[in-house]
Amino acid sequence: MCLVHLMSSADLETVGVGPHPQPWPLDPRFDPELLAEGDRRNVVDRYRYWRLEAIVADLDERRHPFHVAIENWEHDLNIGTVVRNANAFLANAVHIIGRRRWNRRGAMVTDRYQHVLHHSDIETFAAWCVERELLVIGIDNLPGAVPLEHTPLPRTCVLLFGQEGPGLSEPARAAATQVCSIAQYGSTRSINAGVASGIAMHAWIRSHAAPPPDPKSATSGTGDEPG
Repeated sequence: MCLVHLMSSADLETVGVGPHPQPWPLDPRFDPELLAEGDRRNVVDRYRYWRLEAIVADLDERRHPFHVAIENWEHDLNIGTVVRNANAFLANAVHIIGRRRWNRRGAMVTDRYQHVLHHSDIETFAAWCVERELLVIGIDNLPGAVPLEHTPLPRTCVLLFGQEGPGLSEPARAAATQVCSIAQYGSTRSINAGVASGIAMHAWIRSHAAPPPDPKSATSGTGDEPG
């Protein structure tokens, strides 16, 4: 059974935590303004009252070695969801290929905690990957694609997604070392890039990541298996 909870105005007002009781912690990671006024941000409990820069620095110590890239030739509305997923699964960085501007609404402010890089075209992006020895894995249901469900993803790689509608462009397909498909069983021809990105990132997590750190603990875990 699926239960849908409709949030009231009172619920919305209680999201997060209120002002921190005195005495305040002396740790420099804490933000005096948030301690005084409360922290209503969409962050896990372990980061409550932390400065933005402190959260990013802590995440940087645990980021996974996979990257995510998406083509942006027509101002794709899925990019915000891709960025939010990348934050949730702690991708090393997100790469926007094509137009620099993108709709940030779907990111729900998570782009502040995520490294987002821009490449003007596929050729520039591919060269960047070659310099860093990153394998490019395209995600699209194309003829000849191998099933993601049965294909181990490289530990160090970039998961590349195409524009909503046309999917991976021809240059993107040429830049990919391999293209993986996502199994579908209904009548629709495709799922959107935002959903596909979450599925693909979690496939990487299942193969390579250790359990996440306690969301309530202030102690960082590695978030990644050795090797």
